[in-house]
Amino acid sequence: MVPLLPVAEAQSRLLALAPPVGIEQVPLARAAGRWAAQDIAALRTQPSADLSAMDGYAIRFADMPGPWEVIGESAAGRPFPGTIGQHQAARIFTGAPLPAGADTILVQEEAAREGARLALSGEGPPHPGRNVRRKGLDFSQGDVLIADGQRLTPARLAVAGTGGHASLVVRRPIRVALAATGDELIPPGTPVGEAQLPETNRLMLAAQLADLPVETIDLGILPDRLDALEAAFRAVRADVLVTTGGASVGDHDLVRPALEAAGATIDFWRIALRPGKPMMAGRLGDAVVVGLPGNPVSAFVTAQLFVRPLVAHLSGATDPFPPTRPALLGEPLPANGARTDYLRAELREGRAFASTIQDSSMLRTLARAGCLIVREPHAPPARAGDSVEILDIA
Repeated sequence: MVPLLPVAEAQSRLLALAPPVGIEQVPLARAAGRWAAQDIAALRTQPSADLSAMDGYAIRFADMPGPWEVIGESAAGRPFPGTIGQHQAARIFTGAPLPAGADTILVQEEAAREGARLALSGEGPPHPGRNVRRKGLDFSQGDVLIADGQRLTPARLAVAGTGGHASLVVRRPIRVALAATGDELIPPGTPVGEAQLPETNRLMLAAQLADLPVETIDLGILPDRLDALEAAFRAVRADVLVTTGGASVGDHDLVRPALEAAGATIDFWRIALRPGKPMMAGRLGDAVVVGLPGNPVSAFVTAQLFVRPLVAHLSGATDPFPPTRPALLGEPLPANGARTDYLRAELREGRAFASTIQDSSMLRTLARAGCLIVREPHAPPARAGDSVEILDIA
């Protein structure tokens, strides 16, 4: 029997099946959640001039401790046009350009003014340049603001816009086709017979990918017939084909033979993973194929570990895999077996409590879970209070 593939090796082999997709240039407002397809450098310097960081008065530090004559005003968008000379000052507001000749801001809380006369009423600035935001404090023209392969978060979009960009070069959206297989499956909300089951994997997977730059193609529920599956797979035009169900070795598990009949090559099948062992991956024409188990929890976990990272990789991400973080166990766990375990768990008061029953058909425990506890192969028993790695899913 072929040994089960370790999770990390399966993840690496999956991403190796396809390089990132082509690029396009989109307006900033449409770039949210995409990945940068090239380094994004500043087209301008920010701030573009020395600015006041406080409301107060622009002065020459050499004239401390005053007094001064107020000769004008500088506000954001309306700078003072003159020059500050000896024992002169200009009223200034936060974000306003520092007038020529001035080098320091005397904050208004430490100033006393009568008409044009200004005097020091507190300790005053301790050194030249106090309360001044120097030109280029944030960044200078030519600085790389966002690296190739970084995701365009709200803050990164803001810095790109401030850096002078109205549009950005990103990877195009990923076309993901979703198919469920099984004669027992029916649409949610329809009457359910004893041998039937509402099909929710496509809905769940689409929701798992909703925050990524994807165009979802719904192939519907496909019957357990080799000819129907082969025909459906041959017609797929997508970057990724995700199937659920029919991935194991039973007489009615027809996804693999149907894929191969349609021209697919299978790169790997069966992973040292619980839940989700019978997952497969390969290529069908231009598409990467990911065959997920039909059990909903298995489908969810394998989508988190494989489908989401694949979409991020195709989108140009340099680090597409979901991060884990340490947490304390709320209750003891037994020793683990030969596969990497991902245990549904609830987070309560900062501690992770694994669900009592981990059957991969039980959606209610998944719905309650806020994380997955990651148990490495052959991990020893763990006690309450021990540190474990968790994968947040809520």
